[in-house]
Amino acid sequence: MSAAIIHGGGITEAAAVFGGEPKDWLDLSTGINPNPVALPDIPLDAWHRLPDRHLVDTARNAAARYYRSGDILPLPVPGTQSVIQLLPRLVEAGRRVAIFAPTYGEYARVLLAAGFAVDEITGPDQLVGEHALVILVNPNNPTGHACSPGEITAMARRMKANGGMLLVDEAFGDTRPNLSVARSAAEHGNLIVFRSFGKFFGLAGLRLGFVIAGEPVLSAFREWLGPWPVSGPALVIAQALMDGDMSAVQSAITKRHAALDAVLRNAALKIIGGTPLFTLVELERAAHLHAHLCEAHILTRKFDYAPSWLRIGLAPDVAGDTRLADALRRADLA
Repeated sequence: MSAAIIHGGGITEAAAVFGGEPKDWLDLSTGINPNPVALPDIPLDAWHRLPDRHLVDTARNAAARYYRSGDILPLPVPGTQSVIQLLPRLVEAGRRVAIFAPTYGEYARVLLAAGFAVDEITGPDQLVGEHALVILVNPNNPTGHACSPGEITAMARRMKANGGMLLVDEAFGDTRPNLSVARSAAEHGNLIVFRSFGKFFGLAGLRLGFVIAGEPVLSAFREWLGPWPVSGPALVIAQALMDGDMSAVQSAITKRHAALDAVLRNAALKIIGGTPLFTLVELERAAHLHAHLCEAHILTRKFDYAPSWLRIGLAPDVAGDTRLADALRRADLA
């Protein structure tokens, strides 16, 4: 069995080690909007009945408009992690998988556990004909590195020549819509796009994502997920928010990110990457700073494969910025 991946979150575990009540911690370990959007009214029927077809269709049409996927109606799934677990079923046994790394660790874990050879690559020049599936997180987590749509569709064409598929995880794509290749999935039958709903809207607990791909791939995922994979309330919420005006949410995230980076620069931390929902810093004593912040009941994200990195998410307000700034001021980073 492959080792579990350490993710952001985990306030309960951190509080068990460093003390305090979980509710009193400042969680900066995730890439989730710290200010959840207001929920729409949810009809009682959405709670009372199994999700009717019209709820699914309404949410899919709203997602097509929101993600600009053209003729493809995105498939609602119970979080993109649910379909990551199913990826081994898409890949022919005996072929290899390539993952642009470093990135979200669940991809490699799931595919290695299924017996596939996984190559971690840093550029398209490392792709070979034996690669049946290539995985790219764009923009990347945790580095924030991004490929242009043109670069991605060129890779899709190259993969198609060898019977391979290209999966693009746009979990942080809401804040960078110009990078999305959702519309290209209709043209490139071997292109699959994953979208996360909870990060931008601040509703990760809803466990909702979308898959954008040609009908053969969507049909396969529907079959593997079984009936009613997404709850009625989740579908209602998705439709209402995706059809709403989210410009204020985008603006608030931009302001929160600017405030975070100002705090980090004032603390003389070296910023090496990130997205509007988190910043990546590098320092020799990253593990020491992580522990120091935990002592102040502030949780950040450290990485076993990059011990000099810390990923720091957005605080919900100015008070959170001040709390982080005060804790950084007390840190001994010499």
